[in-house]
Amino acid sequence: MDFLTEVTEEQIRREREKARALRKQGWWRNRIAQGRCHYCGQQVAPKELTLDHIVPLARGGRSTKGNCVAACKECNNKKRDLLPLEWQGYLDNL
Repeated sequence: MDFLTEVTEEQIRREREKARALRKQGWWRNRIAQGRCHYCGQQVAPKELTLDHIVPLARGGRSTKGNCVAACKECNNKKRDLLPLEWQGYLDNL
């Protein structure tokens, strides 16, 4: 995957539609039922977890089970469009 390739708004729109469909699947309900943020490990009410793309859509990520995790809103907002390596660097500096 080439992260230097520009991602179009149309591609992002399609991937967001796929993410909405993923959130309706039993796989997602099972994932959030655990109530744990993928990034900080904090226990959170399942209703408070958001779907986060490990590799962000804006950076070429896709809406697949392997690229989507449950994250608390705080981590999801802080991570924004960072790649895993960039996000880990941010966490290490805390």
